[in-house]
Amino acid sequence: MSKILIVDDEAIITMQLEERLSLLGYKIAGMAASGEEAIEKAKKVKPDIVLMDIVMPGKINGIQAAKSIHSEMDIPIVFVTAYADDTIIEKAKCVNPYGYIVKPFNELELKAAIEVALFRKAAEQKGSARKDPAREPVPVGENTDETNGEEPEFIDLPEIKTVLLDDIFNGITLFLYTDPVVKEQVFRFAIENGLKNKKQILFAYSRSTTPKYFPKEIQQGTLMTHRIKKNEVFTLPQVFEDFCRTAVEGDTASLRFLFDFSETDEFKEILAVKNQVLLKVEKKLSVSGIIAFHIGRIDQNVMKSLSLGIPMIIVSTGKGTSMSFANHSFPADSLSVVPQAMVDEIVKKSLEPVVLSFLVKPISGYDILHEIHNRYKVLVPQARIYTLLYNLQKKGYLEMKVSGKSKLYSPTAKGREHIRKKLDEFRCTFQHIIGRDSI
Repeated sequence: MSKILIVDDEAIITMQLEERLSLLGYKIAGMAASGEEAIEKAKKVKPDIVLMDIVMPGKINGIQAAKSIHSEMDIPIVFVTAYADDTIIEKAKCVNPYGYIVKPFNELELKAAIEVALFRKAAEQKGSARKDPAREPVPVGENTDETNGEEPEFIDLPEIKTVLLDDIFNGITLFLYTDPVVKEQVFRFAIENGLKNKKQILFAYSRSTTPKYFPKEIQQGTLMTHRIKKNEVFTLPQVFEDFCRTAVEGDTASLRFLFDFSETDEFKEILAVKNQVLLKVEKKLSVSGIIAFHIGRIDQNVMKSLSLGIPMIIVSTGKGTSMSFANHSFPADSLSVVPQAMVDEIVKKSLEPVVLSFLVKPISGYDILHEIHNRYKVLVPQARIYTLLYNLQKKGYLEMKVSGKSKLYSPTAKGREHIRKKLDEFRCTFQHIIGRDSI
């Protein structure tokens, strides 16, 4: 069990990290709230990895503390920070960190960053990393002899393995994505999985960096590739038909296809390809695969048509954030996707109704912060939450009781009526602004 030192001056963040990391199976070696304390704790508890905030009070900030810990104790550092501007990142890079997570984050991003950092550290200790062993990761699944002098991107494979369901390769899947980087990771992982299971693979794409990772397999014919040029989707059915016939004639009845329609809007032709695939399944041909689209290029009607007959849908709304559901249990026409930045803006600007909606039972300020982050992936300054709770208590709308170390807030009879009225007013206001029929 890996030991982790958490360094952050915000108590709510350290508590959240402690809870999440414990649930993920890590041991919390200690917590610190300043750079000076981080250095002392690191010397004392000797963690396997340090999660370090950058901006902290005191004479030593997170970057300086990280430099000291790494240089003196050779402990890997992963920065966890709300700051992602170029100046901060450049300063952080000088410390040679093993990872950089921007708040708000989720469990998948956290676990991926930690596991990759630990993997890199283990590789360095074994002297197995290429070039500069202390700093360059070996791309996962990469044959380093076949790179043609190009440095491929590092594949965040632990994250992908966590995100995808185990049965994604056992049938036909519709994959909708917003981040092309995630798309490439999924394709590479799907191809590697197929090659491992001795499948014949057809990869048809509009634009992709994936083929350069498999030159030997392409040359051997175990991986067939086909470039889908603009306005030439009509060529794909024949390519797919030839692929199926060739594979079956070669006594290989287990086929996998990957179709990426990221740069075309020829939906009539694409639907014909999808129906061709489903027909092969009906005829009991052992075929599995992924039909992929950039979600920004399709509307609800197209999404509904594409998903008809496909048993599994994967929606990637950003790096480390994916949803997976069976088509029959989650109709595609009920799916809507909004940017996380929009959620952040709405929650932060409409914090009062958000907080009021939680006050249906006794709850602590910490639990409200925790729920807001869990539901919306938004981090709100705790001072704003406690200011709202204090004002409601001062007006007689809330009463506070101490339970253990927690202060629990619950509405009074007067408060329940106030909360109901305020939430109705907010609801009516949103309806008036946006339009009643739009809500």
